[in-house]
Amino acid sequence: MVRRTVYFVSDLTGVTAEQLGNSLLAQFEGIDIKAVTLPFVDTAEKARKVAEIIDRTAENDGRPPIVFSTLFIPEVRAIVHGSNGVMLDLFDAFLDPLERALGKKSLPTHKRPHDISESRSYNYRIRAMDFALATDDGRNERLYSQAELILLGVSRSGKTPTCLYLALQYGVFAANYPLDDDDLEAEALPGAIAPYRDKLYGLTISPERLRAIRAERRPTGRYSSPQRVAYELRAAEALFRRFGIPYIDATHSSIEEIASTILSETGLERRARTY
Repeated sequence: MVRRTVYFVSDLTGVTAEQLGNSLLAQFEGIDIKAVTLPFVDTAEKARKVAEIIDRTAENDGRPPIVFSTLFIPEVRAIVHGSNGVMLDLFDAFLDPLERALGKKSLPTHKRPHDISESRSYNYRIRAMDFALATDDGRNERLYSQAELILLGVSRSGKTPTCLYLALQYGVFAANYPLDDDDLEAEALPGAIAPYRDKLYGLTISPERLRAIRAERRPTGRYSSPQRVAYELRAAEALFRRFGIPYIDATHSSIEEIASTILSETGLERRARTY
């Protein structure tokens, strides 16, 4: 298998470079990627150190590393782009046509004023994160009236990470409720969530995947047995269908894909700015 070193270089957190770079790299099979993120490269001194790292990697690997860059400061960009790497400048690819379309020059991120909408977005995300943590795994059911979304599913089906992602990225107030034995055997919706039927959304997963996840936590016993896992998932999906609760199979989906599907199908507002 071919091994390549990949750098994500940014004058901020590097999240944009990582997301776009990883999306592009995912189109290629049979390559062993060693990914390294180099954030906050916002001075000439830091840029020179990054250039040295890239040049040293090219020498050690016998081939230039691939560099996904979202650097904006001209001096910093020039130094890093002068190194021995295969440069993929993500801003270069998009900003020029965008400036022409908008008829306006872009403003470097570090000089952009923090407007009131950005502050409001941040506050929403913090409050939503607090809410997701406070209502995780069926806790504080009295807060469900404040929820915009209540995720249902059996243990380890992905409820908690999905709620946290929705809160952090989009400011959605999402709670999650774990379906236990009593819930799965009942003929009615659990009392804690019955009043909020229009907020309910289910998660399911393949038995094989769920068993593997549970086995990492508790490898022996009933919790991760094939029979138990298969029963819980059948009963949960039957409950979703019985009460008309929309649900998604999360087996082959990333957290980002799960969250986007839920937002699209429920029409929930995306409050947080993700750029």
